[in-house]
Amino acid sequence: MTIDLGLLRHNVALLVDRAAGAESMAVVKADGYGHGAVPIARAALEAGATWLGSCSLDEALALRAAGITAPILSWLDVAGADLSAAVEAGIDVAVSDVDQLRGLRGARLHLKVDTGLCRNGCPPARWAELVRAAAASNNEVYAVWSHLACADEPGHPSIDLQAKRFDDAYHAALAAGVTPRRHLANSAATLNRPDLHFDMVRLGIAMYGLNPLAQREDLRPIMSFRSSVALVKRVAAGESVSYGQSWTAERDTTLALVPVGYADGIPRLLSNRMEVLVGGVRRPQRGRVCMDQIVVDCGDDPVALGDEVVLFGSGEHGEPTATEWAETIGTIDYEIVTGMHRPRLARRYVR
Repeated sequence: MTIDLGLLRHNVALLVDRAAGAESMAVVKADGYGHGAVPIARAALEAGATWLGSCSLDEALALRAAGITAPILSWLDVAGADLSAAVEAGIDVAVSDVDQLRGLRGARLHLKVDTGLCRNGCPPARWAELVRAAAASNNEVYAVWSHLACADEPGHPSIDLQAKRFDDAYHAALAAGVTPRRHLANSAATLNRPDLHFDMVRLGIAMYGLNPLAQREDLRPIMSFRSSVALVKRVAAGESVSYGQSWTAERDTTLALVPVGYADGIPRLLSNRMEVLVGGVRRPQRGRVCMDQIVVDCGDDPVALGDEVVLFGSGEHGEPTATEWAETIGTIDYEIVTGMHRPRLARRYVR
């Protein structure tokens, strides 16, 4: 698997420029969306991001352990998690409930309000209580924040509704005597809702070159998934391939074995529905995707041991993309790339 940090810097610079006047948080949760959190974080900071975002405190501490000193926000842990390590490491923490303040001293807080996503975040009915408790605690209320449900659907009525609720929550915080910063915009809102940039935007999927919007943007996918041909064989018409014999050759053909499978991030649902690039030509995968291998139909074309196989990439050379995989099986490209966080896959970083 190849990760192009030069393209990452291109994407981050584009997004930072689009959010001019606001700080930019590079979100590197889930091991950098499957790309490797530490190298992604370093490259994003080099390209102009000023913050890093992680989900769990363990993720944030791993960034600190790697020597990264930039501001980091950690926003979700299990109930009762000991957040004292965050204070010691200078990591900001998100709080959505009064109970989360118990035992927390000296922390820098980002109070999260639920404006309509109905996941994490304080319900509006309990917001005033949370803000008062946080203001009276031995912690600093640094920011208020929320997350948009439908920012990738421009014009969706929920976006303006959530923006209004967020504004109400912010003014309630001011009334409680705190003067927090604000952040609401995700990748999609960074690209198409400059009115919601406020003090900081959060750069997620777009940073990795996957466009959350239907409109064209100069975002370039930074991950490519490659392998090579491990075995070549000629089979006769009537022979079937893989478990369950779900595909049968209609004519004599050449099959190439590729040593990657669902243990390496290829969804089994792609069986008989995907293509790969071999010798610069798209060729169909045949039979069921197995744990460790797939079979590719090369027809009568020459193919040799060691020939490169591109499973997905940017699409620039005709190869499939992670987005194509996702659309084929009815999911999102976020799931495809984060699913590439696999022990057997070696990452190679290029610049």
